Amino acid sequence: MEHIILLRGVTPNGKNAIPKMSYLVDILTEAGFQQVRTYIQSGNIILESNLALEEIREQVHTLIKEKIGADLKIIIKNKDIFKNIVQENPFGEHYLYDRVHVIFYQEAIQSLPLEKLKIDYSEEEICVGNHCLYLYLPRTAKRKKLSTNYLEKLFNVDLTMRKLNVVEKLLSK
Repeated sequence: MEHIILLRGVTPNGKNAIPKMSYLVDILTEAGFQQVRTYIQSGNIILESNLALEEIREQVHTLIKEKIGADLKIIIKNKDIFKNIVQENPFGEHYLYDRVHVIFYQEAIQSLPLEKLKIDYSEEEICVGNHCLYLYLPRTAKRKKLSTNYLEKLFNVDLTMRKLNVVEKLLSK
């Protein structure tokens, strides 16, 4: 089965740097994962495995920590979930496509205390999807209020964010 792994906190330098994505592909392939590939340096991995999601997550986390030294938060979803996320985008043609972001949580999104979200975030809009949160951040927004850090503190969980166009690209890899 094909899965997409999102690494949270990858940096170009420092303790959470991944020197080369090709090295990451090599160590995951050596560990027995199939068809391993990456997309851009920010930590997006596509691979095939018949293991349970939590087993994959634990193995990938351990391999990265032991072989590279980076202690990254990891979110993994089945590729079919990503297809649903793209299809269920609530922001239609009146929104700038490149300003739509997807916020991922490892567990079911409905298990979050969503009542903590405010109704109004000024120019920013947030929608609850079946598998994620969708964020619209217009160019006119002065400062992003709904950052991943803000939402992680609000919900007390690990989250990661990707632009919707990156999510679509991951499906084509």
